Amino acid sequence: MRTALRKRLALVATGVSLAALLGVNSVAQASPTSGESRYGGARAVAAVQASPYERGPAPTEAGVTASRGPFAISQVTVPEGSGTGFKNGTIYYPTSTAEGTFGAVAVIPGFVSPQAVIQWLGPRLASQGFVVFTLDTFSGQDFPQDRAKQLLAALDYLTTSSSVKNRIDPNRLAVMGHSMGGGASLWASANRPSLKAAVPLAPWEVDTTWEKADKVPTLIIGGQSDAIAPVDSMSIPFFTGIAASEKAYLELRNGDHFVPAAEGPVVAKYAISWLKRFVDLDTRYDQFLCPAPAPNTNISQYRDTCPHS
Repeated sequence: MRTALRKRLALVATGVSLAALLGVNSVAQASPTSGESRYGGARAVAAVQASPYERGPAPTEAGVTASRGPFAISQVTVPEGSGTGFKNGTIYYPTSTAEGTFGAVAVIPGFVSPQAVIQWLGPRLASQGFVVFTLDTFSGQDFPQDRAKQLLAALDYLTTSSSVKNRIDPNRLAVMGHSMGGGASLWASANRPSLKAAVPLAPWEVDTTWEKADKVPTLIIGGQSDAIAPVDSMSIPFFTGIAASEKAYLELRNGDHFVPAAEGPVVAKYAISWLKRFVDLDTRYDQFLCPAPAPNTNISQYRDTCPHS
């Protein structure tokens, strides 16, 4: 079965890499409202009780859709051989530690795709107050379970051996990934329930034996017109099947398999809000998640378990 799947995926492999690398995006994603301040303003909602992990100013629509957040960032290249269990990657991190330590996120690409496909998430998320490790895979053809091991190994390296380990709260970690990397983030969540959040992008996986073990707060982002990881047979069953009490499914209108991995304000807005809410326990971001957004020109459907506890 896996041989047949490899052949099928090989037919689209070039398209996956080129489309994502060229920024193909079949969904028209809305830009921030003109004239609205990026940070702090009328749209910010004060939390009833502030989380000790809140980082950055009160969020606004313009702030979570901006190409960069309020934190200045730096990056460090992690060459092959730096750690065990993963190949190589790039770490992006806020330069200031004035507000304390940060949660960390490991991100892995899909079938035969290089780090460059998901690398935009590095600076985008780091500038919002996270340490982010974007990865290359060992072979490009690693299946989701293998990629999950690489995600977890990368998190272990971040918190124990990396040059930025002192900037990270090892108790606030998350995973992301696209396609087979999205499937990997689901496997990683099932195998490490201490993770605080997962954001699979167009997740691909045919084995669902992990579902009931997955209790990590999970936001799945799929494309309505995905022919490689069809949402009716993958993203939606994943959403309904996982045991997590906090979960959501965002479907991008007319989106193909590559759209969830392409840089844009819609994916960024909800990924940032989900990570802020569950990694940082920052209820100020509930305004973007609950009540659930209604279908619009960008979103064909959104399912959730609001309100968040």
